[in-house]
Formats: sequence, structure tokens, C-alpha cells
Amino acid sequence: MSHHTIAADLLARIRSKSAKAAVIGLGYVGLPLGMSIARAGFTVMGFDIDASKIDAIDARKSYIEAVPDHILEAECEAGRFSATTDFLQLADYDVIAICVPTPLTRHRDPDLSYVENTCRQISRSLRPGQLIVLESTTYPGTTEEVVKPILETSELRAGEHFFLGFSPEREDPGNREFETSTIPKVIAGDGAEASAMMAAFYGAVVKTIVPVSSTATAEAVKLTENIFRAVNIALVNELKLVYDAMGIDVWEVIDAAKTKPFGYMPFYPGPGLGGHCIPIDPFYLTWKSREFDQPTRFIELAGEINTAMPHHVVEKLAEALDRKAGKALSRSRVLVMGLAYKKNVPDIRESPSLRLMELILERGAEVSYFDPFIAEIPKTREYSHLKGRRSVEWSEDNLSSFDAVLIATDHDTVDYQTLADWCPLIVDTRNTFARRQISGQTVIKA
Repeated sequence: MSHHTIAADLLARIRSKSAKAAVIGLGYVGLPLGMSIARAGFTVMGFDIDASKIDAIDARKSYIEAVPDHILEAECEAGRFSATTDFLQLADYDVIAICVPTPLTRHRDPDLSYVENTCRQISRSLRPGQLIVLESTTYPGTTEEVVKPILETSELRAGEHFFLGFSPEREDPGNREFETSTIPKVIAGDGAEASAMMAAFYGAVVKTIVPVSSTATAEAVKLTENIFRAVNIALVNELKLVYDAMGIDVWEVIDAAKTKPFGYMPFYPGPGLGGHCIPIDPFYLTWKSREFDQPTRFIELAGEINTAMPHHVVEKLAEALDRKAGKALSRSRVLVMGLAYKKNVPDIRESPSLRLMELILERGAEVSYFDPFIAEIPKTREYSHLKGRRSVEWSEDNLSSFDAVLIATDHDTVDYQTLADWCPLIVDTRNTFARRQISGQTVIKA
């Protein structure tokens, strides 16, 4: 069968929605994507190495906030979505989306081991007439230079027997204004036929597709989006330190500046960067740029500033304890309020709260945390020594026993007025109390 026939047949099945789709990696990206594909009318199989996720799906219990139980149950009961750990079943699926992590190594180099291992798994059952799509965030060139060669160890050839594409995820946990199907989707195919398949498939799943000329361009789009945020957050973090020294409230400055209807976009300081994108993605480009002898000074400086913020916050905490409580940090009990990397989500990926807890422990203090979304600290790559710590009970006896409370994440469900009434010293990194016009015994902005 010629590659034109293979391509035409696959494109026809995608357009008729008789093509079956597989999603590898059922986390914050993969499960919502799988639901969107199923709700668009395709039959979808989710794949993950974590058997507990498969058990939860079989029990119709979602572990991702963006996917309510009733939607998961509806798609499973309709036979449009199911899940498995059996990767040998991949041969049965026409479109395979890869949604696995792309973290950094300890040396801040890209760790593509999850992508590479997934591609090796796919290559074992790869057959003619499949479209393989990478959604994981990565550096420009990954689809061509990493994914394609591994898949071609199957002795099948991209563009002839199977087809390749890249479409970066754009999930924003906790954002109720958008869902996977309503966020414009950047897409690119490796060649004209793959591009047509990408447009047909994602055009059926999301409201708006944004085709670009190459997979490397699509990879660069995702990095650009997050580098933009990382650099601007670093800028306001630096301005915060400068204005603090001048006795100027950076939050008041930002609130006034954002009234300008053009030429300004508000970004806000914080105790550090968290999440699966902003602390990681910029370094994918800095790593790749070395191959072309191109410096990335803005990106690297932004990384230095954002990485230093937890240290600044702990210094402010120590100063506040010394000045207001007459007590050294090393002899204090500190409560970190909020473990998640952003408010109103149960997500601790790269959370600065974990780094804050570590730094406070290193200074000799006792540290605990409260988070209404996270009962216990799970295993993490960098903070395994914090695993198993549990959120303290919300009570006056418990909270008033701490020498200071550090607001790291400003969940909306927390009763901040009560917190202010109970706690003698609060160090606020999120402008939480000023925004809510709550006064406490002692509230210090950090």
C-alpha cells in the first residue's frame, strides 16, 4: 500500500471520527485531553504506568479537578473512554497523543527520559497508518531530532508509513474560564499530510486551531508563552525588592499602573515560581540555544531572580520574628499557609512552599503547613524528606501556638479574618490581607 493511500485512509477515518485515539499519560494534561477527545465523538483509550490512576478511572472517580466525576462517568459509561496499563494495546489506535512529563535534571538540563521511554514503547507496536503527536513541552527540534528517530527504529518511516505532529498543551489548573476544548490549540505536522491530519483531528476536538509551519515552530510557541511570564514575574519580583528598600508598596504601584488601558499588563510578585511550566520551560530554550552559540541573558537572569525569592522571603520572616516577637527564627515555630503552587488547586508541582519549608528547616526552626486541598505531602523528586508531613488541624489552639504564619499560597477558602484574630504574627507574600482589607495583630508584607 502506498504512503498516499495510507495517509488518505487515516485522514478519512479521522474526519469520520471512526479513528480511535490513545492518550499516553493521564495527568493534568492527558486526562482532560482524553475527555475532550471522547466528548468530540472519538473512542479513546488512556494509557498510564500508574495503576492507581487506572483504578480510579475504573471506579469513575476523577483525580483531576478539571475533570468532574460526572463527565468521567458519562464518557466511560458511553464506551468512549477507558484506561489501561497495557501498552501493547497501542497498535489498535490510530492517533496517539503523548502527554508525559518533561522535567529538568539537577543541572537544569532537559530530562526527556519520559518522552524517550514512551516513544520506545510505541515503536514496539507501531504500524502503518498511525499519527503520533507529542504534547509535552520541550525544546525546538525534539519531535524531529528525538521522537522521530526512536519511532523509526521500528523500520517504519515517518511521512511514509506513520505520521508525526506536535501540539503544545495549554492547561491552566484552577482556571474555570477555560477548558481544553475552548483554549486555542497550536498545531503542526511533519509534512503536508501530517499537517492535514493534525488539523482534522484537533479541529474536531477544540473550537479553534492555530496551525504553524513546522513542529519546531510549535515547540517554540509554548516556550515563548512561558518565558514571557517568567521574565515579567522576575521583573516585578526585582521591583518589589527595590521598592521595599524605598518604602514603596509594589502592590499599590501595580494596582495603579494597571489602570492604564494600553501598553501595560499586570504581573505580580510572589515567594517564588511554581507549577509544571514557568519554572522549567525557559531552561529548555537556554539549553538548546547553546547548540547555536546564542546567549539567553534575559532568561537566565529571570531564573536567578525567581529562584532567589524564597531566600528573600525567609529573610523577611527572620527579620519580622526578631523585630516583632523578639525571637530568633532558629527558636521559632512557623506555619506555612498554602502548599500548592497556586491558589485553589491541589497541585504542588515545583511549589515554592516546599522550598520555603526546606529553608526554614535549614535555619533550625520547626515548620508545619496548612492547606485545605493537600492533606499530606506526597513523594516529590527534590523534597523526599518532607514526604508524609500532614496539614495541621484548623483550630485556634493549633494556629495560635505558632510564632509566625507565612502566607505562601492564598487559597480563597481560608478564613483570613479568623487567621488574623488567632495568630500574633503573619508574613504575607501574596498581599492577601490588604486585598481583602483585613487587619491583623501584626501583618507584614514580604
